Amino acid sequence: MKTRIEKDSMGELEVPEKALYGAQTQRAINNFPISNEAMPEAFIRSLILIKAAAAQANEALECITPKQAQAIQNACNELLDADDLMQHFPVDVYQTGSGTSSNMNANEVIATLASQYNGETINPNDHVNFGQSSNDVIPSAIHVSATLELAGHLLPALEHLKNTIVEKGKSLAGYTKTGRTHLMDAMPVRLDQTFNAWAAQLQDNIDNLTYIKSKTSQLAQGGTAVGTGINAHPEFAERIARALSELTKQTFSPGKDFFALIGSQDTAVALSGQLKAVAVTYMKIANDLRWMNSGPLAGLGEITLQALQPGSSIMPGKVNPVIPEAAAMVAAQVIGNDAAITIGGQSGNFELNVMLPVIAKNLLSSIKLLANSGQLLADNAIATLTVNEDKLNEALHRNPILVTALNPIIGYAKAAEIAKKAYQEGRPVIDVADEETDLTREELTTLLDPAKLTHGGL
Repeated sequence: MKTRIEKDSMGELEVPEKALYGAQTQRAINNFPISNEAMPEAFIRSLILIKAAAAQANEALECITPKQAQAIQNACNELLDADDLMQHFPVDVYQTGSGTSSNMNANEVIATLASQYNGETINPNDHVNFGQSSNDVIPSAIHVSATLELAGHLLPALEHLKNTIVEKGKSLAGYTKTGRTHLMDAMPVRLDQTFNAWAAQLQDNIDNLTYIKSKTSQLAQGGTAVGTGINAHPEFAERIARALSELTKQTFSPGKDFFALIGSQDTAVALSGQLKAVAVTYMKIANDLRWMNSGPLAGLGEITLQALQPGSSIMPGKVNPVIPEAAAMVAAQVIGNDAAITIGGQSGNFELNVMLPVIAKNLLSSIKLLANSGQLLADNAIATLTVNEDKLNEALHRNPILVTALNPIIGYAKAAEIAKKAYQEGRPVIDVADEETDLTREELTTLLDPAKLTHGGL
């Protein structure tokens, strides 16, 4: 491979001849051959957006020339439009904890392209990084990327999943099934009640994520190295937030306290905790679907999920609930990501958190996994499932727990005797109650109607 010589403050270094990055990026490539996993593309794009917004702000504040600012913005636009963007950003996730290597990677790549546009040298530090530090850029990139991914992917996916569940529930309102607590037979419920419960869980998650998004839209940018704002124009924070808002169509603002946003990652930890709550909701929905679909002969068999692929390499005809299983695995991974982010959040030492790259990587991974699996859960599991009404009714009227409805009339003890006898003899509870109480058959039919019992009350 042909190389060229680049210089930085530590001396000379060989860099691939055609690489847009320079010496500091190459040092990071040499120093961190750990995972061969670069920072997420969503993070890199947000980093580039920050550099474009910084150029706008610094031009307006007369900190760089209009020609320099335009060249930097042109370079950023070229990168954002490139199909091969990530080839220019090879720095490993597991790098310096401040993410300085990724910041300088962006500065160097943008400076190289901007110099080509400008016809004169654009310096990575003095021009592209003017008024900035890795210590405020990387926390800001975490917030910007999280905000954009929430707004553009996860929140729409959750809305789609919720709406799909609500609509499916409406179409299933006429079906009553045996409820279950502790996986044991309980009072009947309607399928729309089951589905609406899932939708309510998702709405709570949407509300909580929307609130946290209002926090991720607050940026550390302007605090520079430690939060004091050294080497940044006093108006820079406000200007760059305004420019970012225009570029992204999302509302960003300067953080209320730069020291807190640079020295901690509490907002990222809070967001990860809420993503974990979404994962728990997914696990609940996925496992309910798996149980209801189980069988088809020896399980519950209450619903049938769409058949998407053969389920066994040895058992012909077997079909498995693959989408709920995939969603459950996503949930497990997101819960694991949250553990890493929580530990990362504990690494705020004095004026800087030093686990920023791994926080960014896991946070964006969780958002992506939940968004993609939520879409599949909606379209390939919820929307396409069918109900096995015969299977629902097979157990529904024979369920001895229906006797609960007689408690206010005959008392708990007598109702328990009837339930036990119905269990032991394998008979419908209405037949046993007809023998053991003074209630007429007509009264019992009304009192023990499973559909009526789903409406509650006395």
